[in-house]
Amino acid sequence: MARVPASEFQREFGRLRGVAHREAVIVTSHGRDDVVLLSAEEYQRLRSLDRRAMHVSELTDDDLAALDAVEIPAEAARYNHEMT
Repeated sequence: MARVPASEFQREFGRLRGVAHREAVIVTSHGRDDVVLLSAEEYQRLRSLDRRAMHVSELTDDDLAALDAVEIPAEAARYNHEMT
């Protein structure tokens, strides 16, 4: 991963753009990591790994059946008071 100060990033954008196609480029500001330049392909790959919360109404019948079949471990009983 390349790390460059913002001033160098401004001067060397063309070169660093090429670097970003091979590896992430971290741009620093005042010595601290500020932003990261990634290729569009890498960004889309990372976005595809995002988890998304679902509402229960979005679950399929198969999903609900799978959840219904899960056996709750006995040690989980200590959390039952949280349901009241």
